[in-house]
Order: sequence, then structure tokens, then C-alpha cells
Amino acid sequence: MLEDLRAWFWQETLWFPEGLGWADLESKDGRVYAKTSDLWAALPIALAFLVVRQIFERTVAGPLAVLLGVKETVRLRVSPNSTLEFHYCNITKNPTQSSVDSLSKQTGSSERQVQRWFRRRRNQDRPCLLKKFREASWRFTFYLLAFIAGLAVLVDKPWLYDVKQMWEGFPTMTLLPSQYWYYMIELGFYGSLVVSVASDVKRKDFREQIIHHVATILLISFSWCVNYIRAGTIIMLLHDTSDYFLESAKMFNYAGWKNTCNYIFILFAAIFIITRLVIFPFWIMYWTWVYPLTLYPPFFGYYFFNSLMLTLQCLHIFWAILIIRMAVRFLTSNETVEDERSDKDETDDSAEEDDKKKVGQKNGPVQNGHTAHNNNHAKAE
Repeated sequence: MLEDLRAWFWQETLWFPEGLGWADLESKDGRVYAKTSDLWAALPIALAFLVVRQIFERTVAGPLAVLLGVKETVRLRVSPNSTLEFHYCNITKNPTQSSVDSLSKQTGSSERQVQRWFRRRRNQDRPCLLKKFREASWRFTFYLLAFIAGLAVLVDKPWLYDVKQMWEGFPTMTLLPSQYWYYMIELGFYGSLVVSVASDVKRKDFREQIIHHVATILLISFSWCVNYIRAGTIIMLLHDTSDYFLESAKMFNYAGWKNTCNYIFILFAAIFIITRLVIFPFWIMYWTWVYPLTLYPPFFGYYFFNSLMLTLQCLHIFWAILIIRMAVRFLTSNETVEDERSDKDETDDSAEEDDKKKVGQKNGPVQNGHTAHNNNHAKAE
């Protein structure tokens, strides 16, 4: 049954235009073509990236954070409270007013103390600034090196300047060693991102990031199997063009270099819009969607490839809206650029701080943001 399924999945009529097939991609006469089995090489590369990343974050990103002056915000920790902890871990991290009332009665704490406990408890679970900086440093390093590598691979290739040549001689286009390594490294990196996503900082666009990573892996893998490699290299280079600007802006933001962060972010926004909303849909997708129909009738592989391209474009539009919103707010009000996808720390409001001071006057001084009680401790603090 598995053999029948495998034979159906790889049938030539699905993945190639009429009259072409896997036999056309068999290496012969000194000409080497991409093979499906080559994709297995991305697995050890992905594992290597995971190891190198850990080393990089400890030996490079950590000292760099100190050099740039990344400072951690001191977060107030909550005192252990089994009732509130159970509710936090098993029911919800954001209790309703009725739940707050109930918890207040169970713990003997005031409603404000319960609300404050949950805010501080949520802050404890949020990733620290150093973790964010290390992740941004790692991605910045890869995207910058990948962009430079992509330029080196494509700078002397005619299809970079005349995209029509992406399809010249398709599918019998010889595989170059530089293309092999460019593909395997990019595929291995995105494979490592899928593995590490569980431990990375989770942002509000977490689902969109997962969709992007999966669509990218499928696009890279499929374009390799059916020798859409020339198109694939251009698409990867285009995506790497702006990403390292975003990661560098994050790094400077975490370091408190607000002006530098703002200027880099505006530069990133301009490059992102040009590459993802102009060049990608109106140039690249034209040569993958419209022009191929002048060469051969549409087939499943044609639709599959372009559906992945369309998925990426939808994500580009989604992120562009967030980027433009942040850029407009900065340009019109000169505010600091803030990543809308990030989950920010919560702070105690002024009313609660006044309440804390009053309690401190009755029970003792306020030390390190906590009331130093003489005899009794508030159970929710």
C-alpha cells in the first residue's frame, strides 16, 4: 500500500509538464541534476545549526549584549501561593472579575493584591531581555551571511538580471555546487527554526510564523525536487534582503539605542515594502505564474508551487500592515518604534502603588518594591 501511495505521489504527470519526467533529471554526460534524496542532507545541517546557535548565543551574543549595554528590567517576584498558582497554571492567566472576587475570599487577600499577583506572575513568565537579544543576534548573523552568500551565488548568473532565463532549458538545468550548498543551508536553517520554535520567544504572530516556516520549507523542497532551482535562489535572496535589518533594529532596541533602532527600522520598512509588496508579487510571481503558461500547459506542480508563493505573499501583506502602522506612528509623532508583536511587561497602576504605600506606612517601610510587614504577609503578594 505504501508503495502504491509513493508511486502515485511521485507520478510524473503531477510534477512535470506533459512530455517531461524524472528521466530528464538523471545525471549523465557530466551533467548533474538535483535529486530528491539530496534533501536528507538538510537534517544534519539543521542539527548543526541548533548546536552552533547555542555556542553563538553564549560566546558571542552574551558578550555583545554587555558591550551594547543591554540591561535587564528587575521584575518583582510573587510569594508562593498554592491557590493562585493552581488557578494560573490550570485555569487561566487572566482571571475575570468574578474569579478575582472568589480568589480574594479564598486567600484572604484584597482584590488589588490578587490582580497584582497575577500581573507579576505573568511578568515572570515573559522572556527576559537578554534572551530576546540573543535570539535577534543569531538571526541577524544568519540572515546577513545568507544575504551575502546569495549575492555571491547569483551575482554572475544571467537569470538574476533577466528573470525570463529562469525557465530556459527547463527542467534540464545543470545543478551548480554553489546552488547545492545555498539550498541545503537555507533549508537546514528553517528546519532548525521549526525545532527551536517551542523554546523561542513567542510573539503575537506565532501562528503566522509557523505557517511561514512550513511554507518556506515546502517551497524550497519542492523547487529542489522539480528543478525550479533558479527561481528558488532568487526568491531566497529576495527574502534575505530585508530580514537582517529587522533583527539589527531589535538588537539596538533591546540595548536602549532608540534613535539607531528607529532609523534602521524605517530603512527596513522601506526595503521590506519594495521587495515583498512590489518586486515579489509584480516581478517574481509574474515569471512563476504567467510566463510559464506560454511554455507549457498548467499542471499540478505549477499550481502547488504558486499556491505556496501566494501563501507567502499573504503573510507579506499581514506583516506589512504591522510594519506600516509602526512606521507611521513613529514618523507622525516621533515616538519610539515598538514591535507590536511583542508581549510587553505589565506594571502596577498608580492607584495600587498608592495603596501599597499606605500599607507600608502602617506596617513598615517599602523595600525593593515590596511592603515590609512587621507581622503579617499579604497572602497574594
